[in-house]
Amino acid sequence: MKKKAAFFTLGCKVNFCETEALQALFEQAGYKITDFDNQADVYVINTCTVTGSSDHKSRKAIRRARKRSPGAIVIATGCYAQGAPEKIKEMEQADLIVGNREREKLPQILTSLEPGTALDLVSPHPADSRFEMLPPVKRRNRTRGFLKIQEGCDQHCSYCVVPSVRGPLRSLHPEEAVLRAKNLVASGCREIVLTGIHLGFYGAELEDVSLPSLLKDLEEIPNLFRLRLSSLEPSDINAELVDHITGSWIVCPHLHIPLQSGDGEILRLMNRPYEPVEYLYLAKWLKQEIPALALSTDIIVGFPGETEKHHRRSMKLIKDIGFSRLHVFKYSPRPGTPAADYSGQVPNKVKDRRSKEVIELGEEMASAYRRQFLGTVQPVLVEKVVPYSYGEGFTQHYLRVKIDMDIKGLHWRGKLINARLEKEDGSEIKAIRVKKK
Repeated sequence: MKKKAAFFTLGCKVNFCETEALQALFEQAGYKITDFDNQADVYVINTCTVTGSSDHKSRKAIRRARKRSPGAIVIATGCYAQGAPEKIKEMEQADLIVGNREREKLPQILTSLEPGTALDLVSPHPADSRFEMLPPVKRRNRTRGFLKIQEGCDQHCSYCVVPSVRGPLRSLHPEEAVLRAKNLVASGCREIVLTGIHLGFYGAELEDVSLPSLLKDLEEIPNLFRLRLSSLEPSDINAELVDHITGSWIVCPHLHIPLQSGDGEILRLMNRPYEPVEYLYLAKWLKQEIPALALSTDIIVGFPGETEKHHRRSMKLIKDIGFSRLHVFKYSPRPGTPAADYSGQVPNKVKDRRSKEVIELGEEMASAYRRQFLGTVQPVLVEKVVPYSYGEGFTQHYLRVKIDMDIKGLHWRGKLINARLEKEDGSEIKAIRVKKK
């Protein structure tokens, strides 16, 4: 009987990409993949450490695996494992801690590992770190796939531990990226989301390689309907990239560009390399160049030293820009980062209130963005079909749409269906199919 392996992922899209690759690795080694809530021989927890809450959730998942199967081997990997292996060892719940490096050797390591050993294989990222070559992924029965093409960050924002747990900049070679994208398409994916820790720096250490050049190569893949970019820093946006997006039929008009704060003093404390007015002009330019652009962002509230005046300035800039979606985070001190030692730490109650205010503003803007599409016909890539009820998927602008369907809609999954967007329903839009003439 095959041994069973179960996986649990916390954090960003990069982590989810890596978990899928680890699943493929274990399948190649003869394991059967099972749900995390089931009994298994091996549990792999891909941890996150971007906030204190992420640390807590990572520890909770490790304990949950041990409780589920006391005799199983529990593996902690990912960013929390890389940054705080000693904290995981103190728990006495994980048998193996491996961080973010050389995980392609995991099945071989397990052949000689005994439960209860608490083996720590975490090591720092050397300056000449290579791109981690986990196996290609096949997303069976999925219409959207994630492709990690870049690793590492050297921006060193004052609140962030990512450079220390993810290491230096490195990129997946374009030929390999195309092969992996073709593999995803062959398994049924019709949309690919390109991910990375600092995605806009893709190809920085390679000769004559850039994100636009890779997009051009990927666009040639047959049966690939859409390419979506996961997250770009403001300084990553240039005329070449924008021209490519506007001239492409396949790259989605949807950009996620972290702002973090709309106040200049706070941005400087964060070590973010732009001023609020620069971001405002960037947003205006992008919206001018890319019609109906879906522009989403990240906002941190309660950063050390943030006063009510700073918060109000940030709220005003957010409103002036008019985002399609906000991801709001309450500042969480990360040990070893400069901001953790800053004076003026903001009380949790104040963070909670400011977070609520920004979230409410974000919901208002998201609704306003959705409503501008009502009455228009949009191609929807259907990801899910509920027989005799509806098909559900996303537009290019990342609007979630439910299309009323009859018996003929049973074959919609993985296809582009033209739909008239009729009515806003919470964070979704209800639609009806429009047949081609």
